[in-house]
Amino acid sequence: MVKIFLDTANVDEIREAASWGVLDGVTTNPTLAAKTGRKWGELVQDILALVDGPISLEVTTTQADEMVKQGRQLAKIHKNVVVKIQMTTEGLKAIKVLSSEGVRINTTLIFSANQAILAAKAGAKYVSPFIGRIDDMGQDGMQVIREIVPIFKNYHFDCEVLVASIRHPLHVIEAAKLGADIVTLPFEVLKKMTQHALTDVGLKRFLEDWKKVPQ
Repeated sequence: MVKIFLDTANVDEIREAASWGVLDGVTTNPTLAAKTGRKWGELVQDILALVDGPISLEVTTTQADEMVKQGRQLAKIHKNVVVKIQMTTEGLKAIKVLSSEGVRINTTLIFSANQAILAAKAGAKYVSPFIGRIDDMGQDGMQVIREIVPIFKNYHFDCEVLVASIRHPLHVIEAAKLGADIVTLPFEVLKKMTQHALTDVGLKRFLEDWKKVPQ
């Protein structure tokens, strides 16, 4: 079954989604964390307390040796921490070192199957294709997922496809149909997945009919 991650650093959103029983993990980045206005260490601890699943925390440097240093520090925070590293040549160097030490890596900012192949070969546990940003360029972001999923299956890569930059529920449906392992989405998109006009109509009718039943 496709796993659902929340792409946020908002603790209230995470707490609410976790209460639904459908949340498998969380992805964050410096931009999302900055929006909260909270101290980084406290924020991370709150997230870890709410979700017993992979929590992606991103390095904030572009040089391999510094990525390795930061990655080791992040991995020590908690067993559920996954280190996010950008898809660059420096990133690949860091992925190779950290993965050899048992650190799980989520390779971010992937926009092609070629990049996903390289990340998986370097030792990444997850690859995150940003389909929404590809759509923004007038291209078909889901085409990248159509390419990556069968390639990974062909070669039995021990690496999961984590569909990122999701903009609407149709992205989730398409990712699941294609066999992606994970979708990470904003809380607003997750809420939309619960909604349907006919559900609202049906609920209203049931409640109105119940009022007519003798008590």
